[in-house]
Amino acid sequence: MEPPTPEEIATRHRYMAVEANNLAWQLSVVERTQAEDQEMLHAAHTAAWHWSKVGTELHHMRAVMLLAEVHALCGLGQTAHAYSQMMFEYFTSRETEPWELAFTHTIHARVAFVAGRVDDYHTSYAKAMDLIASLNDEDRPIVEKTFNSVPKPTTIG
Repeated sequence: MEPPTPEEIATRHRYMAVEANNLAWQLSVVERTQAEDQEMLHAAHTAAWHWSKVGTELHHMRAVMLLAEVHALCGLGQTAHAYSQMMFEYFTSRETEPWELAFTHTIHARVAFVAGRVDDYHTSYAKAMDLIASLNDEDRPIVEKTFNSVPKPTTIG
């Protein structure tokens, strides 16, 4: 058996990155068991690793965004915050699609909530609400799936 060509290897990396990414996002918007939390966490890291082999800078930062979200959902505030800061700086410092900027603020708000960063939480939550309201009818429901599970500001004690 001959070893795969570099093109075949790249194709496999892209395939696995997309599959793992999609699985992690699907799990992120449903109620999960502890085992499914672990599966979501593994899938997010798998996607990030495969994108690191074949993706662009944008793919890499989208993977970091997913890692921030998944770490926050798993209650891992310190690592979620580190990933969140990285993706927040990236997406807010350049021309970014409106839906992606809405995701950025949504995830930043969740992470800030989990990490106990109340001011950041309130600021990003409000910004996410404004951005989501301005999205088109195709993009809005996709972002809202994630946003609707972020604790509302009245739940902060």
